[in-house]
Amino acid sequence: MSRAEGARHPLRLVRASRVITMDGASDSRGGVDAFVTLGERVIAVGDAGDLRGRFPEAETVDLGGGVVVPGFNDAHAHPSLLADGGLYMDLAPAVTRSAEDVRRALAERAARTPDGGWVVGHNFDVSRTEDGGAVDRALLDRVSARHPVLIIHYSYHGAVANSAALAAAGYDEHTPDPVGGELVRDGGRLTGVVWERAWMEGFLGHGSRPPLVPAPTTEARVGSLRRVIGEMNAAGITSICDAMVHPHDWKLYQTARDQGVLTARVGMLLWYEFFDPAPGPATGFGDEWLRFTGVKMMSDGAVSGGTCLCSRPYRGARGEPTGGIQVMPDEEITDVVHRVHAAGARLAVHANGDLAIAKVLDAMERATAATPPRPGQAHRIEHCSVVDGRLVRRIRDLGVIPVPFGAFVRYHGRNLLDHYGPERAARISPHRTFREAGITVAGSSDHPCGPPEPLYALQSLTTRRSLDGTVLGEEERLTPYEALEVYTVGSAAASGEEHVKGRIAPGYLADFTVLAEDPLRADPERLAEVPVTGTWVGGRPVWGG
Repeated sequence: MSRAEGARHPLRLVRASRVITMDGASDSRGGVDAFVTLGERVIAVGDAGDLRGRFPEAETVDLGGGVVVPGFNDAHAHPSLLADGGLYMDLAPAVTRSAEDVRRALAERAARTPDGGWVVGHNFDVSRTEDGGAVDRALLDRVSARHPVLIIHYSYHGAVANSAALAAAGYDEHTPDPVGGELVRDGGRLTGVVWERAWMEGFLGHGSRPPLVPAPTTEARVGSLRRVIGEMNAAGITSICDAMVHPHDWKLYQTARDQGVLTARVGMLLWYEFFDPAPGPATGFGDEWLRFTGVKMMSDGAVSGGTCLCSRPYRGARGEPTGGIQVMPDEEITDVVHRVHAAGARLAVHANGDLAIAKVLDAMERATAATPPRPGQAHRIEHCSVVDGRLVRRIRDLGVIPVPFGAFVRYHGRNLLDHYGPERAARISPHRTFREAGITVAGSSDHPCGPPEPLYALQSLTTRRSLDGTVLGEEERLTPYEALEVYTVGSAAASGEEHVKGRIAPGYLADFTVLAEDPLRADPERLAEVPVTGTWVGGRPVWGG
């Protein structure tokens, strides 16, 4: 190898106190302590002394007492949603702790915005904001009567609008609820709260209707994306599947890659309305840094927001009996599933409630009966939160990969109990049930709907303990090794990349995370506190050392 080739394809021997390879046999024997990388790939794994003898010319990277695991892979997150170019106000509970804080922050933004310009906030969480229920049309009308004001819920399943914003969307007290959405009313008057398609299509646009909410430039978004992915790198994440991209998001990622600021591998799920089977890209199109993973569609509402479609009523977000919201009618679900499946693309269908999951499985079963699946065409159900034994068997028989929430039991446990009651809440995100049925399960934060840190998720998966101390579904607990497998091997399988990701093994990508403690030996109740000391992608450090 010449000096120039060595610079492009460095040969490194990485040594640590322990390397967890996710090779069950090796890890059960205590693991190994080193591996060798050539460029972006691992070429050898084993004992540091043996490898040093085999590769004497390799540069040594000594990680001291650090423990190496395969890079965390978030199979469902939304970094592009957070790449707002600084255009939106951050209304997260840590920033605006009360309804009055929300009003004040938006009023300050309105004072700097020309009359008629939109004032938009996001990351609002009604359940974590003091007097969050008071953030409605009336409060936003107090922000400004000269500006349309819109607050986007952290889940992106709902929003709150003032009178000017409702009028801009064409909504008034006589407007019927759109198909797949809800305009919340109190005594017949719009409260300003809008759910699902009522907000997505009313404010973000649909078909030929342009969006009302202003969009930042691509360059401004690249700066935001760099920050968001940097924060995910700091949590040990090396790969992300962006679970809803539009054409402008595709351009965002391509620009970020061209500028050399993409520090995690990204798979993209294209929103179904933009998928054209004729000239469209095939699943897997792209390379190992940026690729088309599949097609996203959404059948029901949010589990943490109390709007998922269930066969039995529950209390929901407003404390009133509800069966949830069906976002796509049955015929639309069937049509999209058949078109995408027949084109050979991977489906990734958002379905939380058991009724929504059943409808999706109905469509998938009919589609696969009509057109045999292509090799590697494993479809996904995103979230797959509420299931029973029959649904689990159908998921297994179809070879579908569920992508449940990793951290929601811990982070949203209080909401799950309030909305669904203890019996149903204990069965939400049933990772062990899936695994015991022989089903591959992937790891997902759904960030910004939940915290992005995989170690936080590992604590949730192994303890099933919510923030208030309540244990939800003790029988669904995973061992630390199983939880780690979900966020490595499982997530790689969900994007069809299990042959190059999820393990530290010869031929695999040299993507790995360095931890200050061994996650398999740490107290599960404090896994979220284990420090990430380094994140490497393609054999190069992207965070820490």
